[in-house]
Order: sequence, then structure tokens, then C-alpha cells
Amino acid sequence: MTAAAVPPLALVSGPEEVLVERAVARLVGAARASGADVIRIDAAGYEPGALAMHASPSLFGGTTCLVVRGLHESPDELQLDLLALLGAPVEDVSIVVTHGGGMKGKKVLDTLKKLGAEVIECPAIKSDRDKSDFVLKEFARARRKITSDGVRALVEAVGKDVRELASACAQLIADTEGPVDDAVVDTYHGGKVEASGFRVADAAVAGQAGEALRLLRHAIASGVDPVPIVAVLASQLRQLIKVGSAGRGSSAQLAKTLGLAPWQVDRARRAVGHWTADGLAVALQAVAAADFEVKGGGRDPVYAVERAILTITRARAGH
Repeated sequence: MTAAAVPPLALVSGPEEVLVERAVARLVGAARASGADVIRIDAAGYEPGALAMHASPSLFGGTTCLVVRGLHESPDELQLDLLALLGAPVEDVSIVVTHGGGMKGKKVLDTLKKLGAEVIECPAIKSDRDKSDFVLKEFARARRKITSDGVRALVEAVGKDVRELASACAQLIADTEGPVDDAVVDTYHGGKVEASGFRVADAAVAGQAGEALRLLRHAIASGVDPVPIVAVLASQLRQLIKVGSAGRGSSAQLAKTLGLAPWQVDRARRAVGHWTADGLAVALQAVAAADFEVKGGGRDPVYAVERAILTITRARAGH
């Protein structure tokens, strides 16, 4: 990168730490490529006057990039020092500020924006829709293709933690060739707790009692706790109810409205036609009872999940 790639002021805004780290790394990389010295300043433990000292011209000349992390947790002294520096900018000094959200540091944020800082948004990645979009972007950035089933399998297997999801994408991109589908994902991540739970839930919702019980026993034998399996069962049933009562519309439209990923809408649509409202109510009650038992209310957690699975498969229309 050249010096022109380094903005004099940059604000990295949002709570998603993985995205924040990437944005800061890109800006720091650009600064270093231009020959700048990079100085990192954390809000926690800030000493008054430190910013002015680091921004003062060096006897040897050169440029400096100040990276201020955690403005949302900063003491008043840091905010005042930042405002002073922004009010009287020093030549050859660029400033990168990160802010995780909230009202603290608002005056500094407003000043940065008024001065034309480059703003990089790092919104939280929480819903399965957000995670699916993240996976698609990771593969698109690497000019690789991942199928919709591959996205679904990856989010189900490692979607609890965005950092782990990013790492899993990087591993698949580095270690495989050609399109990545659910079979490829299963090879790398099929043994994860979440993946096991989703397989059990898929079979139960499809009315496949024998297969669901087989998968459950395999998961338990592999060390999977019954609690997350019950949580996935509940989640799958809630998705059926959401999609079943949402009416018509494209998968993308409904996904946006319901906070789901399009593949979740498609899967629920395929399944919901086999269910009645009464059947779903019975299934949810069974899962609620199992949830109570696996969290200490019953004597045999595994038996509680087995009983819930049998009730769910019987509650499905046609059983």
C-alpha cells in the first residue's frame, strides 16, 4: 500500500471484535507500508498526556499512526486529550479510533465524523442470517464458492462463535479445492457438538424416530451433553412456527423479516407442511419438559431426550 491509502482519521465502530481486528490490521498495515511508526494506546490504563507526547514531532522526522482502542471504555482524560489533538491536528500523524458502541465518547465520535474520518462499521454478527452472510462474504473474498447447504452445515457446526466461524472458513478455503458443500464441511466439522444436535433435530422433525434415536445415542457416546441437543430441538420447532405463520414471500424476504437465514426458511418450509398447529404445540411441550429434566429436574437426562424425540415424531402429521 502507499501513503495515500492511509486516512488521516479513521473510526472503527461496532461491537464485532473479529471485524474490528481486521479493520485495524488493514489500517495498521497501510500505515506501516507507508513507513509510519504505529503506536497502540488502550483506553484501560491510559495516562493523561500520553496522546500529546506520542503525537509530538520526532527529532528524526517521519510519520506516526496512533491507534486508540476501546473509546467506549475510555476515561475522561483520554477523551479530553483526543479532542485536544483533533482540534489542533499534528502534521504527519494519523489517528485510528475504535468504539464498541454506547454513548460513552460520543463527543469524540461526533468530532471525528465532522472532520471527515473514514468510518468502518463492524456490526454484531448474531443471527444465523448474519452468520450465513458472513460465511458467503469470506468465501467471496477468497474467490471461492460455497453451496447453500455448505453454508448451512458450517453455521450449524461452528456458528456459536464468530471467531471460530472465521477460522473454519479460512481452514476450508486453504485446505480444499473446488466448491465447498455440506459433505466437505462434514468431513472437517461433523463431529462438533452443534452439528450432532442438528442432525438429531433434523431427523426428529422429519418424523424419523429410529434415525433420530440412533443419532442421539451416537452423539451421547461421543461425549455430547443432552442440554444443547434439547436447545436445538426447541430452536428447530420455533423456526417451523415462525415460518409457518409468516405467510407468503420469497425466502430472502421472510429471512430478513424473521431474523433467519434463507436456507433456514427453505428448510422450515419443506418441513412445516407435515405439521399441524396441534402437533407443533405437543412437540414444544415435550421439548419444554425435556429441557427441565436435562437441567437437573429429572433422574435420567438421556431418557428425557429420547422420550421427547418419540413424542415429536408421533406429533408430526401422518404418524
